Amino acid sequence: MKMELRSNLQLSKMDRNETSMLKRAVEREKKARKAAENLLEQKAKELYDASLHLREANGRLETLLNKQQGNSINNDFINIIDPYVVMGLDTKVINMNTSAKEFLGFDHTEKEVYLSGLVHKDYVEYTAESFQTLLQVGILKNYSARIFVKDGKEKHVNINASLIYDKEGRPIAAQGVIRDITQEMEIKKLLHQQKKQQDIIVENSPLGILLIVKNKIVKANRSFIDLLEFSEEELINRTLDEISSLEDSNLYENLTQNKNGDDLKKFAVIRKFFMKSGGKLFGKTSISSIVDENGEVTYSVAMIEDITQEKKSEEKLRASEERLAKLIKNLQTGILLEDQDRKIVLANQKFCDLFGIPLSPEKLKGIDSKKSIDKYKHLFSESEMAIRRIDYVLDKKEVVTSDEMELLDGRTFERDYIPLFSNGEYQGHLWSYQDVTLRKNYRKNLEAQKEKYGSIIANMNLGLVEVDDEDNILMVNQSFCDMVGYTPMELMGKNAVEVVNMVEEDREKLEIHNRKRKQGISDSYEVAVLTKTGEKRFWLISGAPKYDDFGNVVGSIGIHLDITEQKNLELQKESLLEELEASNKGLQEYAHIVSHDLKSPLRSVSALATWLYEDYKDKLDETGSYNLKMMQEKIEGMDKLITGILKYSTVNSDVFDSTEVDVNEVIKEIAEIIYIPENVTINIAQKLPIIKADKTKIHQLFQNFLSNAAVNIDKPKGIIEIDFKETERYWEFSVKDNGVGIPEEYHEKIFQIFQSIGNQERSTGIGLSIVKKIIDRYEGKVWLDSEIGEGTTFYFTLTKNPKNQKK
Repeated sequence: MKMELRSNLQLSKMDRNETSMLKRAVEREKKARKAAENLLEQKAKELYDASLHLREANGRLETLLNKQQGNSINNDFINIIDPYVVMGLDTKVINMNTSAKEFLGFDHTEKEVYLSGLVHKDYVEYTAESFQTLLQVGILKNYSARIFVKDGKEKHVNINASLIYDKEGRPIAAQGVIRDITQEMEIKKLLHQQKKQQDIIVENSPLGILLIVKNKIVKANRSFIDLLEFSEEELINRTLDEISSLEDSNLYENLTQNKNGDDLKKFAVIRKFFMKSGGKLFGKTSISSIVDENGEVTYSVAMIEDITQEKKSEEKLRASEERLAKLIKNLQTGILLEDQDRKIVLANQKFCDLFGIPLSPEKLKGIDSKKSIDKYKHLFSESEMAIRRIDYVLDKKEVVTSDEMELLDGRTFERDYIPLFSNGEYQGHLWSYQDVTLRKNYRKNLEAQKEKYGSIIANMNLGLVEVDDEDNILMVNQSFCDMVGYTPMELMGKNAVEVVNMVEEDREKLEIHNRKRKQGISDSYEVAVLTKTGEKRFWLISGAPKYDDFGNVVGSIGIHLDITEQKNLELQKESLLEELEASNKGLQEYAHIVSHDLKSPLRSVSALATWLYEDYKDKLDETGSYNLKMMQEKIEGMDKLITGILKYSTVNSDVFDSTEVDVNEVIKEIAEIIYIPENVTINIAQKLPIIKADKTKIHQLFQNFLSNAAVNIDKPKGIIEIDFKETERYWEFSVKDNGVGIPEEYHEKIFQIFQSIGNQERSTGIGLSIVKKIIDRYEGKVWLDSEIGEGTTFYFTLTKNPKNQKK
């Protein structure tokens, strides 16, 4: 009895619930009907007003058309907000207001416009029928069609039109107001599609679907029951919170708040559902709620998608993406990932650096690459071609590798393109960029070098032979063939030791060097060989080991130079050097003997002249005394000449000492011993250096320069100035005077032996030639600047560390 009563109470309760739901449904239907009636009443009024408006305009248009078709519309028509058009019975536009021009995109004053030409092909027949109705009835209501405006876009329009008559009542034109209903039609179509989709989803959805009334589950579909393994009875009257929990409760509170008083609230959250077996799953829960006028939720529909695996995969994917992001960030290759619309999804810093993009990779996300590339196309050497190449690659959607790009600044990028597909559907693409300028230049240089050296090898006068580790010939050039007297065919594949007939005493030397080659040692050596004709020749061989890709010695390469002529010249040179050394030694000995033998009678003649002068000076007249004095001067000059020749002959054979020489002291000593006229002054421009040299030779140098300067000054006040400057390798000195100067044609001759200028009887013509020899020994140079009547400056350099100097 109790059970029956409880059952009756439950049925009574369900009946009350159903009755309540039906009452609310009836209320909503009444409200909807009332709203529809209001809408129809409003539309009827709008049509009536439009009809009156058109009727009033008809008279004005008739007058307007009678005066002149095509004149401007009366201001009353121009001020109509909706597009308004007047057309002839051939559909040619006679006039239209500004709204119509803006909507259609045509101006009838600039070009003839026929409205029939704008109608979509699917509506041509319907339009013809409607036009006939207009001609018969005189008015056309709610004509709806698709038309094309000037920019090619399709528009849905609704037109109310009427005919315009002349005084005899004949139709002469038509007028109409155009209303753009494109958006309404799209919404209507979308709603229709959505309704069909919702019906299919409800009937066949793999998603779990719940109907919730007052937070209680009243209905669950099979997919949801299978998902949690509960029966439908176990789910009825339970709340979502009893079978699941929210990941973000704050988010849920924000979503369920209805601040705007909307009739429908939609939101989606992730809930963790508890299965009957004790397991757990994650469900993406989308909830749609209907709200009444009081803001109360009347009922809700929840759709649950099992995303447990996605959730796990998402965690793994997130970790993988983090690792990938770090990897891409640190790559030395520029990476750019774009979606199917060419919006940037990912880029790394290297990409920004390669193209000089000032933005960070994060700020590039979402940027349209197709638009932004115009900012950077100036970087490419052929910008238009580069853009076309990108478009071509994107259009083909095929993998491209090592695609080269030339930049204006001389850089070369290598680019890879990888299209990305998911389930056969194109999702975007990946670009990778690498700066290969150095590699390309290296490759070009390598090819150039290879070509150059290939040409050199083929045409050089050196014999080239490549052999394996068994001395079998692998390659020879023509020069080697000419050296040995064989053709390439006679040598290829033969054993080099057997083919090349080496003299017996050099065979052991060859074996020693071949063993070195197998140890990876390169060296050079000389051998004597016999050519095919039996002629003996001398070769200089430079050998080097040949390695494979793993660093193993697999043979050797030899360069052969025929030095037979040089060898013969070397033997002749040694013989000549020996003869020259003996000759020089004999000449030096001869110079000393001649010097001694010549000076001895000179001293005797000088003594006799002195005695003669002393014994007979009282008896000699002025002429006799002058002649004896001149005799003494000539003997002195002869003595200087013999001494100069001896010095000149020994300059090259002397070995110079290397001691510290204070050039200031040398100048001071020279000034005390040589003849300096009273009107001549020696100035030192700056303190002279202390140099490492042979003091005697430095003394000779400056003595000759100073003596030469002193005797060639003709000014009342003579000045000799000594200066220097230092470089890394040389000391450079200068001796300047204000004497008579030296003609240019003598600038080279004065350094040759026995060459002097003017009538200076004190000059032997040897001093400057000795200077030149000493400077040559110090690996220096000597030159002069001179101007006649103004003076001369001698310059000379001395190497700081000459080769012939004693250490």
